[in-house]
Amino acid sequence: MTERTPTPTAERTPALTAARTPAPAWTQEAPKAPRESGAKRPVHGALVKVLLHRRTERGMSLEPHASRCVRRGEVHELVTTDHRETAPGTRIDRVGFLGFVELSCAGVLDRGDDVWIGGVHVGTVLGFDACHFPNHYNILIDAGRLLTGEDLELRPELPVSFTQAV
Repeated sequence: MTERTPTPTAERTPALTAARTPAPAWTQEAPKAPRESGAKRPVHGALVKVLLHRRTERGMSLEPHASRCVRRGEVHELVTTDHRETAPGTRIDRVGFLGFVELSCAGVLDRGDDVWIGGVHVGTVLGFDACHFPNHYNILIDAGRLLTGEDLELRPELPVSFTQAV
């Protein structure tokens, strides 16, 4: 059996040494963000209770998650706001309450999804507050202003849908 002697560093070829030496960080391309979200089906349901009030010191807190899975039959609260910040833990004080929706199909709600009630575009999903979870989520909707169920003349059984932003 023949013994192999390691090659001294000085005898290694420059090409081999260069191949093992990483390029400086400033010469490397920045990694591309992974594509995560493909197409999805709309989530829909019906309004089961209308709410009429507003608050300016509510103290809701945005969950760190940009999406939430929801199940058929779950009931969640729809809350409008004029806040735009989406950082986890952001305090949401200015809110208008629309009502509660019962979902008729399971799916995924994402930040930025369009929210429709009775065929009217109400706003986009800003995020989620879980202060009442596991009973229900507060689905925070960026409507640009504080809207209530009364402002939109909502009534029980109006269709509600969440559709993927285009």
